[in-house]
Amino acid sequence: MLKTMSKNGLNVVVDGFHYLEGPRWYKDALWFVDFYTQGVYRVNEQGVAEKIVHIDQQPSGLGWLPDGRMLVVSMKDRKVLRLENDGELVVHADIWEHCGGHANDMVVAPNGNAYVGNFGFDLMGGADHKDAGLVLVKPDGSSQVVAEGLSFPNGIVISADEKTLIVNELFGNRISQFDIREDGTLGDRRDFASFGALGDEPNLGLRIERAKILPDGLALDAEGAVWIADTLNQRAVRIAEGGEILETIDTAPEGVFAVTLGGEDGKTLFMCAAPDWDEASRKSETKGRMLSTKVTVGHAGTP
Repeated sequence: MLKTMSKNGLNVVVDGFHYLEGPRWYKDALWFVDFYTQGVYRVNEQGVAEKIVHIDQQPSGLGWLPDGRMLVVSMKDRKVLRLENDGELVVHADIWEHCGGHANDMVVAPNGNAYVGNFGFDLMGGADHKDAGLVLVKPDGSSQVVAEGLSFPNGIVISADEKTLIVNELFGNRISQFDIREDGTLGDRRDFASFGALGDEPNLGLRIERAKILPDGLALDAEGAVWIADTLNQRAVRIAEGGEILETIDTAPEGVFAVTLGGEDGKTLFMCAAPDWDEASRKSETKGRMLSTKVTVGHAGTP
């Protein structure tokens, strides 16, 4: 059952988790992952989150092939796994050689092509920032790097016409976009929205300090605007192409780390909330939860 949480019209969908990511609305249900129970979950009609599959090396991005089989990113061993119809979990693609850090978010296009981001560096270990790329995984499991020079690509969507891929750069202070070629590879990077170049600064603390947005999860709406999870800024933000901020939803004192649009009319914004992204703290506490609120413009594109 949904219960009202605050004057902002926020509702708590489920709570008592560690750190939620990868929210998806698929076949009339909300799906998500919890990093530290290592589970992929689906919320049933009674509002209860059921664990669908366990991912030993930590789950992240979710998507579905055209035939309905689920793909899920296995972060720490940098693989994309596939859940077969009989419940067997198999390796769809091993992308270790293409990743500079944990594999992370993913979008699966309607034709089955999957685009996977990665950290680029050891975030939880305190390493210096390094750029990363996007990996294309074809339906046959073959893989290749199709974009480079992105600052922690995290949150990926594909337009309704399947011609454009949009991706957040969490520590880049920008949202980027690419034309999708017929073979699934990507054209040149261009800005969807930029809030100031951060250059090659290796110090992550300085990058965060200088950034106006820290865009994590991403959702596309029917007017061509995107919702981002503005992580440590404790808000969800709706941004038009070009960078105009159209709307903000305050989630303080919690941060919001991923978003999706869903519900029967596509006008429910689901938000993965937690105090922060610190691995030790999130593992030791169950303060992760899913929030929701109604918005005026519905979902578009994939996921």
